[in-house]
Amino acid sequence: MAGVNKVILIGNLGKDPEVRHLDNGASVANFSIATTETYKDRNSGERVDQTEWHNIVLWRGLAEVAEKYLKKGDSVFIEGKLRTRSWEKDGVTRYTTEVVGDQMTMLGGKKSGDDAGQSSNYSGNQSSSQGTAAASQTPDTNSEMDDLPF
Repeated sequence: MAGVNKVILIGNLGKDPEVRHLDNGASVANFSIATTETYKDRNSGERVDQTEWHNIVLWRGLAEVAEKYLKKGDSVFIEGKLRTRSWEKDGVTRYTTEVVGDQMTMLGGKKSGDDAGQSSNYSGNQSSSQGTAAASQTPDTNSEMDDLPF
């Protein structure tokens, strides 16, 4: 039976992407994103935040988009797969697990307030100039037509 290796994350960048341009012309971007879950502690009743950090790797066109548009604190959707690699340093084998993204969506729009709510979607199969942009719409929560039975 075939396996499935799929990761979907929405989080905020912990640092600006570090982008390297390799000799073969390919670009690779590395950065980390934080995802935070909030729950209520059963004993104390207090709200508790639990943050996980994820190492992200983007290649080629996605790396170029990340270099051009992503900054620390930006909200981003990443879809990809887990990859674990190892290397040896000072006689000790070290391991790291990272998410190799094949799709990225920038969330939150421009920081200046212009076009607030705009998101851009980029796929690993597209070059950076072929990214698609779509405006997200906020539903009207005061609408009387919102009488859904479920």
